[in-house]
Amino acid sequence: MDEAGASVVNPRHYSALDRVCLNLDLLLRAAARTGAMQNRPTPGADLPDPALDGADRRRSAGFMRVNHAGEVCAQALYVGQAVLARDEDTRAALLAAAEEEGDHLFWCEQRLAELEARPSRLDPLWFLGSAAIGAAAALAGDRLSLGFVEETEEQVVRHLDGHLERLAPDDQRSRAIVSAMRADEARHAEEARQRGAAPVPAPLRRVMAWTARLMTTSAYWI
Repeated sequence: MDEAGASVVNPRHYSALDRVCLNLDLLLRAAARTGAMQNRPTPGADLPDPALDGADRRRSAGFMRVNHAGEVCAQALYVGQAVLARDEDTRAALLAAAEEEGDHLFWCEQRLAELEARPSRLDPLWFLGSAAIGAAAALAGDRLSLGFVEETEEQVVRHLDGHLERLAPDDQRSRAIVSAMRADEARHAEEARQRGAAPVPAPLRRVMAWTARLMTTSAYWI
């Protein structure tokens, strides 16, 4: 108590063990998706949803399964980076981006259900691999970690552009979701750039592109 009788609140100082537990909690919440809430309504939910023919329906389901797997990766990646971020502002920005990717995840799940399709059976593998990659990027320092975000999101934007070109014009709901996701991913790349992202070396960019191609091809079918 101070002289006026008011309570004085001391800021909590976390021990190393406290931080380990908090970081494990972040990863477990991301893995179980209990930390992600749908903060924004699903884009296109009020649009008509006409019956698609067999080929268009399979294509839409495959693309949304790929996007769902991509959002599993994104949440794990950002949380893995946030766990080992050195700067608190960078950590907060990564967690905010992960929260938006949580919206994307719910949108994709909802659309998959409407298409009577399932998520990728390889989602646990994508999660574990992406969390490890995120942690490794963070160990290289915040600027390179942000550069990894920028490069990842730029690749995702190009990937979503391809979906918009190939989705059936009548599939307005899937197109609305993909368009909204694309806008968010482009903004994440720009925000990382503004925070001082360091360029990712060309060999690593090629590895990232190859890994993304492996994930998208596998998730489309499995």
